[in-house]
Amino acid sequence: MNKVKILLSGLLLLSASGVMAQGAKNIRLNEVLTNNTTSIVDEFGQREAWIELENVSFTTYNIRGMYLTTDRSVLDPKMSVPERIKRMSVIPNGETRTQIGGRQHITFFCNSNPAQGKLHLSLSVPMSEPVWIGFYNGNAVELIDSVTVPALAADQSYARHGNSWSVKSAENVTPGIENFIMTDETKDAKLKRDDPHGFGITLLAMGIVFFCLAVLFLFFWLFGLIMRHFDEAKNVQPIKAVTKTVEVTHDIAHATGNILQDGLKTKGIDKEVYIAVISMALKQYQDDVHDIESGIITIKSRQTGWTDEGNQMTHFSKPVIPSSHNAPQIPTTPEIH
Repeated sequence: MNKVKILLSGLLLLSASGVMAQGAKNIRLNEVLTNNTTSIVDEFGQREAWIELENVSFTTYNIRGMYLTTDRSVLDPKMSVPERIKRMSVIPNGETRTQIGGRQHITFFCNSNPAQGKLHLSLSVPMSEPVWIGFYNGNAVELIDSVTVPALAADQSYARHGNSWSVKSAENVTPGIENFIMTDETKDAKLKRDDPHGFGITLLAMGIVFFCLAVLFLFFWLFGLIMRHFDEAKNVQPIKAVTKTVEVTHDIAHATGNILQDGLKTKGIDKEVYIAVISMALKQYQDDVHDIESGIITIKSRQTGWTDEGNQMTHFSKPVIPSSHNAPQIPTTPEIH
């Protein structure tokens, strides 16, 4: 999971840096008017040359800290950044209008005094001569956009149309809005005009499809990782088993500690074992049932078949006594009672 987090973080950082870099390049020069006699006026009612910038993306971007210049010497790559900044006019901070929304425009007055307002620049723009205009990023090194404006008549403007520029008459000048707008033009006609070969709409459709496929791939990939993680978690022993193991280990450690502490005194046996053995013996003694005897031995007689046999064995064992006349005597059989 740590590898996944690192991968996602790296992709996020790369995408964020790409968005920031692409955001600055989405700001470009859109329309320039050098000789203003009947066009827009500033807050003080004065008519000055103006330069219009456009955000061609659909996201908001703040252009504060970026630079405009009409001095071609800044194109020298050997020129130091501080020297280049001296020949540029910076777009000041503290102006909410410099936060350009998607497909929005902003107009700056040139040949003016910055003290008159945040949209007033001291940028020098000649009235009836060709002039080169450069738009630089906040590092004063990266050239984002540039255009060479030809000599224009009064109230004419030089406007961008796609990747090309053209001169617009005074009645068609459009400061602050999209160039070459036709009020009676339908959306289909505008789409055909902006994308006559259909390349734009094709790329847009393919981009949406591939984006959706990428989102689905990412979703199922993350889903698979989560499910695999759950499967691995099931193979882990339950917490109760782990707790039981800890308890048994603790008991063994306790008994071992007692043995080590008592040593030879207890012969290596826990005191608790002695107590348990004695308790079991007492319990067994109390529970065991014995006959209660008086201590006097009583012998009771009993008739058996050995009595008669004994008498017979005693009768045959008597000796024969001879008479005085040495006459033989016939033994008589005794009566058995």
